[in-house]
Amino acid sequence: MARYFFDTSALAKLYHYENGSDYVERVLNYPQSMGFISRLSLVEMESVFAIKVRTGRMDESARVFALRRLRADIVQDRLIVGPTIESKHYRSAAKLVRLYGVSHGLRTLDALQLVNALEMMEAFGVSAMLSADRRLCEVAPLCGCPAIDPTQPGAVDR
Repeated sequence: MARYFFDTSALAKLYHYENGSDYVERVLNYPQSMGFISRLSLVEMESVFAIKVRTGRMDESARVFALRRLRADIVQDRLIVGPTIESKHYRSAAKLVRLYGVSHGLRTLDALQLVNALEMMEAFGVSAMLSADRRLCEVAPLCGCPAIDPTQPGAVDR
């Protein structure tokens, strides 16, 4: 069974068509495939869609529909939401930012996503993370987490 962790940049592609959406959909729809997300993504998706409405790339009814689809995917176990973010996750994320913040530009929320992906690799057998964030795709393999950029799946598949 293929198990994938989707950071918010990849997850958003399921609900608003853009470069990489077809790949993300294909990965999640592959027989025996499971998708995992962090609880952080639930908050980030609200922000992503708010930005899309403010910038005119999505209207309000599309935002509401996208959020309903996300909730439905969770209820139907198409996406599995990871465990609650705890103090240990923040400590691990801070360590990753110390290690990769200067050299690779790793940011706070990306570090938290990566920490969640690493935990889900261990707990649930997740095999790779999907992320459209170039920096995160560079850092993840350095931490033992293969990364796939859905906008360039062959170029960044690690």
